Amino acid sequence: MIFLALAAMPADLDAYQIAELKWRENREAGLKRNTGWLSVAGLFWLKEGENTVGSEGEVKLPDYTPKNYGTLVRNGKVVTLKVPGEADRVLKTDGEGTPDRVTVGDAIFTIIERGSRIGVRLYDPKSKFQQEFKGLRWFPVDAKYRIEAKFVPHKTVRTLKIANVIGDINDVPNPGYAEFKFEGKTCRMEAQQEGDVLFFNFVDKTAGKETYTPGRFLYSELPKDGKVIIDFNRAYNPPCAFTDYATCPRPPKENFLPVAIRAGEKDQPAHKD
Repeated sequence: MIFLALAAMPADLDAYQIAELKWRENREAGLKRNTGWLSVAGLFWLKEGENTVGSEGEVKLPDYTPKNYGTLVRNGKVVTLKVPGEADRVLKTDGEGTPDRVTVGDAIFTIIERGSRIGVRLYDPKSKFQQEFKGLRWFPVDAKYRIEAKFVPHKTVRTLKIANVIGDINDVPNPGYAEFKFEGKTCRMEAQQEGDVLFFNFVDKTAGKETYTPGRFLYSELPKDGKVIIDFNRAYNPPCAFTDYATCPRPPKENFLPVAIRAGEKDQPAHKD
């Protein structure tokens, strides 16, 4: 397992390896934040009207929080938090940008939108998943997996229909695809555009053996001069590898690669109750 503090890195590591290892260190630190995926301990879909919140509520907070903290009132996509002795508060959802955070003791919750659903995502930094985490596992950094691919734009920006694990189908912008040869085989991955970066959701021949079965995620910069750099050393597991309470997108069928990509993040031992 590669988990090195930058100060402890050997002097003979080249700049590329140092940058990759630092990226991995930051990746792990992000998972371990109080609002990282290791702390996600619940997902509760709200019904219209009042939903009780607390350790004995419909939105069940951890046992160390009040039994009856307050209520969340849903009116369509508008969610209002009502807590006795406090002013009512309309909570911004992740569909509107960065969602508002509500802190109750050490627990934190936010409001998420998924299709027609409105839900509460609960973070508990005291969760056993967070406490028992043993660190990420990685393939060794290997520069051969940093690939300059041809980027083929679609004549007009189209959309891909992407399914998630809870059954929603979403249309996402699909500006084109990356194409490259690896170990004698032609590989192609459709890109999704997220702001000023490209996102690739892919499956390769290591899935279910050395890497997470449903696939892995990877970002790249936008193409330049018809080329895009795909660095599989930075391929990483989706949130569903760490919690049962995520709503991960599935890779499109076009992104099932005919080769084994032994680079990036390996499979994570499942965290189960």
